[in-house]
Amino acid sequence: MAVAVPGTAVLDGEIACLDDDGKPQFYELMRREKAPAFCAFDLLWLNRRNLRSLPLLERKRLLRKLTRSPLLYVDHIAHRGADLFKAACAKDLEGIVAKLASGRYEPEKTTWEKIKNRAYSRAVGRAEFFDSPSR
Repeated sequence: MAVAVPGTAVLDGEIACLDDDGKPQFYELMRREKAPAFCAFDLLWLNRRNLRSLPLLERKRLLRKLTRSPLLYVDHIAHRGADLFKAACAKDLEGIVAKLASGRYEPEKTTWEKIKNRAYSRAVGRAEFFDSPSR
């Protein structure tokens, strides 16, 4: 999907089809039934400047300034991870990703954790959902 942003940027994110409540719809994405959105959660490069050594929250601050439709900004929620996970499970979402606010982007040394909802209703038929470790 082409998204116009000022200058040149390298983003990290995920493509998703969202329902009217903003809830990701995995099968609609796979079947190409709806227009997808790019959900951006990190900014790695901007105007030829490598930002990966900056703390996550600084990269997200810069990312927020760039985002506009159809690019969606994925916010960071501090100090409420357990509450966020409970809310994600209650809404039958896949789970959450926990990252260090001060974390650098180091692909060879992962500093984040995907915490999966083991009761997620759309995990049926998706072997990859339970094949990787989670908490």
